[in-house]
Amino acid sequence: MSAIPVAPEAPGGDTEHRPLGDFGGFLNLEQLDRDLFRGWCHDGIPLRAFGGQVAAQALTAASRTVPEDRLVHSLHSYFLRAGNTAHPLIYTVERVRDGASYLSRRVTAVQGGEIVFTLSASFKKPEETEDRQMAMAEVADPHSLPDMYEIWERNNPEDYRQAEFRRVVEMRMAPPPAEPVPGLTEQKLWMRSAERLPDDPMLHACALAYASDLFLAPATALATERPRMLREEPPSVFLTSLDHAVWFHRPFHADDWMLFSQRSPTAGDGRGLAFAEVWSLDGKLIAHVVQETVVRPARAPSS
Repeated sequence: MSAIPVAPEAPGGDTEHRPLGDFGGFLNLEQLDRDLFRGWCHDGIPLRAFGGQVAAQALTAASRTVPEDRLVHSLHSYFLRAGNTAHPLIYTVERVRDGASYLSRRVTAVQGGEIVFTLSASFKKPEETEDRQMAMAEVADPHSLPDMYEIWERNNPEDYRQAEFRRVVEMRMAPPPAEPVPGLTEQKLWMRSAERLPDDPMLHACALAYASDLFLAPATALATERPRMLREEPPSVFLTSLDHAVWFHRPFHADDWMLFSQRSPTAGDGRGLAFAEVWSLDGKLIAHVVQETVVRPARAPSS
């Protein structure tokens, strides 16, 4: 099993299961039964659970039911309802298949008697085979780029203070392309865990799953509005994730810089599609992410 922490039941009340402020805390789950877990999530927007944390907690729950020699290689998930951060989520793991090489798990997250999220994840034994990948495009080194949080805090201090993910993820943004491709929106973000993580591959995979949902949906709206960290005005577009998939290709450490090269080739019918190639600092292609997102004009605030 993974070394991702599982919280014991605390006699002092539910608040003792809330996130602790690091990735271990954000992925903390209370084990209620053999394949049943409970976890708390922080806001993505007010009172709506951040989807990346829901996916990472679901993957954490799944990882609790597989041997240590099986590593996650893919996950596919659907966001069905908004999770309420005032209440915990209950994760049920279904052991779909235990094969000699591959294992499959299905996780259902329930709140208030309703399913809010589902995830299917596949795990496998590592194999020694021929390795091939495309070359990483040239991009500015993260150490040469400004801290996005300093810019964000200056532009919109209230929005910055409400963003819980800044406590666990460092971020740098590379300059936009000099010659944008018509119809394609792009952004490149360097991200890493703000603290060193234990040497546990599953914890690093869950940390990447958490980070993979950060600013991928907004990539579908870059033709309409600037990134959240760079603007002072409120959003003009309503965004919410519909589904989310990650393929893990090679070993990596989420506490080292990872480049999320994000692009959105299409948006229409109230939906946008976004992709991300995830690279290590030394140019290894470590993951791919795909997400479909609701993209609609934001409603004017009521009086």
